[in-house]
Amino acid sequence: KPLPVYGRGANIRDWLYVEDHCRGIHQVLESGRPGEKYNIGGNNERTNLQIVDTICDELDARAPASQNTVLIERGIASYRDLKTFVADRPGHDRRYAIDATKIRNELGWEPLHNLETGLAATVQWFLDNREWCDAVQAGSDMRQRLGLADDAK
Repeated sequence: KPLPVYGRGANIRDWLYVEDHCRGIHQVLESGRPGEKYNIGGNNERTNLQIVDTICDELDARAPASQNTVLIERGIASYRDLKTFVADRPGHDRRYAIDATKIRNELGWEPLHNLETGLAATVQWFLDNREWCDAVQAGSDMRQRLGLADDAK
């Protein structure tokens, strides 16, 4: 399927690997001052286009497009060829920035992963868990919200 990229892909976000985020939340729960707010950030600001290209490169390295019969039939040599630039959303924020100085200084928390190692691990997880991904995309029970009040009956 095409990979839609808003505008020129220039919107910037601060990216954080999920395990680092969980560790940050745990650190706040364990050591944070009650009532305080702590921003958890990765110091990994990248444009959306940089993220898409990095994911495509990871996929090309781990599950090459050149070995995907559907892509070969369509003349696609790299996952990057699937990028499709679409109109940007009205009011779309150009940049989200996180100042994580407080959690670093007060609680000593730092991310363990940089953008490259975090994305590489994420891509590998999705490749290793294709069955789960397929079930979610097919609308199986895995898409259902868990823990609803009706479940307690």
